[in-house]
Amino acid sequence: MAEYIKMPTLGFDMEEGTMGNWLKEVGDTVNKGDVLAEIESDKVTQELQARAEGVLLAMFVKPGDNIPVGANLGVIGEEGEDISSMTPDGEEEKEEGRGKKEEAPEDEVEEKPAKKEEKAEEDDSAVSDEYPDGVKATPVARRVAEEHEVDLAQVSGSGPGGRIRKADVEAYLEAGPAEEEVEEAEETKEAPVKATPEAEEVALTSMRRTIARRMTESKTTVPHFYVTTEVAMDEALALRKQINARLDDEEKVTVNDLIVKAAALALRQFPSINAAFAGDKIIRHKQINVGTAVAIEGGLLTVVQRDTDKATLSTIARDNKEMIGRARDGKITREDMDGSTFTVSNLGAFDVDHFIAIINPPDAAILAVGSAKKVPIVTEEGELAIGTRMKVTISADHRVTDGAEAAQFLQAFKGLLEEPLRLLI
Repeated sequence: MAEYIKMPTLGFDMEEGTMGNWLKEVGDTVNKGDVLAEIESDKVTQELQARAEGVLLAMFVKPGDNIPVGANLGVIGEEGEDISSMTPDGEEEKEEGRGKKEEAPEDEVEEKPAKKEEKAEEDDSAVSDEYPDGVKATPVARRVAEEHEVDLAQVSGSGPGGRIRKADVEAYLEAGPAEEEVEEAEETKEAPVKATPEAEEVALTSMRRTIARRMTESKTTVPHFYVTTEVAMDEALALRKQINARLDDEEKVTVNDLIVKAAALALRQFPSINAAFAGDKIIRHKQINVGTAVAIEGGLLTVVQRDTDKATLSTIARDNKEMIGRARDGKITREDMDGSTFTVSNLGAFDVDHFIAIINPPDAAILAVGSAKKVPIVTEEGELAIGTRMKVTISADHRVTDGAEAAQFLQAFKGLLEEPLRLLI
């Protein structure tokens, strides 16, 4: 029996992907696990493997097409099998047939509940708590209104008792919004930005669209709060130097590896920060998987080191180096990106004193890290000296945790870096 080839999900926030090259042709024999094509998203290039065996009977898309997740890319079935009903044209004909069936009962619906309509006429009102959203309308009218984002409360109904019909919604759409609505919209909407002769327009990439959507959702729906502290990094940097003197190049530890390890160990003490908000409950993760934000051409993504609190520094260093390399080479995998429970965003390499980061959903918090710099300090003995200091800021979800707990987390994190031998225990 013929089966569709579906557009896979390459990440938990992926809504569409770009079709790469087909590696099979129509008529080719296909076995389970065979690579059919390459799929690209904003973050990943991945091989699309066959989940069925038979013959490649049809390909519905071509390289370069943007395809939503779950869409049909082609069909695999038995040689000579009739798949006319599975092609896009066949599916459209079936959908039109379904649409006609849906629309046909509209007049019948008007006629059948005669008693209810008579009562509505007596009430002389099309608005009542008895109806969905308080508005009396046919199912087809509701569907058309939903498709065009029409507020049914603004539409006049021509049906019995003021019931809103499909034709009423269409008439409303043709007439356009009332003049006062237009004026109000003009006052509240953002002024359009137009490219001048001195400027250029740059189309949004799939990655930049995803970043724009997710960061807007995070900043506007998650109640962020921020706590900052300063860490003395002299001992941590000295320990790093000693460790790296004994390691191969692929295992050498970066400052970020020390930060990631310290964050993971601190999270053991504060499960509410290693968590996520889930509507009517909080999910506290049993694993501690620290993600690292990585800048790549055209945007950024997060690579995830798993069981970070249990991993050695050399393991963290090796894993992150390999994942960051794949990310910058465009070969990152879904496994590299999924499953973070906390994120570190480190701009220390860019001579940044201090910044705050936007939470990376569904994490409950993100740690923004600045540069470790030599600055004048006052010792405990009251003497002026030179020390290395690094500012860090945690952005946290106030639905999940509070300021005092976030501050205590930073104290634990700071203590681990200022007594770095504890990172090795």
